[in-house]
Amino acid sequence: MTQICSLITAINRVLFIAAAALIFAVVPMLLFEVVARYAFNAPTVWAMEASTLVFGPHFLLAGPYLLHLKGHVAVDIFSEKLHGGPKVAAEVFSYLVIAIFAGVFAVVSWPLAVNSYGMGETSFSAWNPPVWWLKFVVPFSFAMLFAQAFAETVRVLFLPAPEIGADA
Repeated sequence: MTQICSLITAINRVLFIAAAALIFAVVPMLLFEVVARYAFNAPTVWAMEASTLVFGPHFLLAGPYLLHLKGHVAVDIFSEKLHGGPKVAAEVFSYLVIAIFAGVFAVVSWPLAVNSYGMGETSFSAWNPPVWWLKFVVPFSFAMLFAQAFAETVRVLFLPAPEIGADA
């Protein structure tokens, strides 16, 4: 079981690194737009929209590994004072809530992505790029968040305390 959890975390780490690399595509796009607009008075129709389309996967694909790193905002006023069994129960409960949330979003967003693909959906802007592919990132990223919540639950329940939350 811990091997499966390590595999899930490793896949999410690769996705996290790929998502982080997307920012290196966004910066040149925005720089090009700024130079074109202000230096040459020739704004583009695509740069702002393209950067927005890249930001979606950037945040969605990074989320599952951030759960592993405990990088999400957490209100742990009460849980930080817990120890032993109550602390484990609180962590398992929080991962269960995350898993339910992610599972529902993955299931609900899948038909929307399939429908978008079937219609060949575009952005309806002046540039009008296809956006159906972006809709598949949503159920995929939430499925990976669900899997990571499962992996974190297994870590909390079955790994020794010093390894909980360790980078792996």
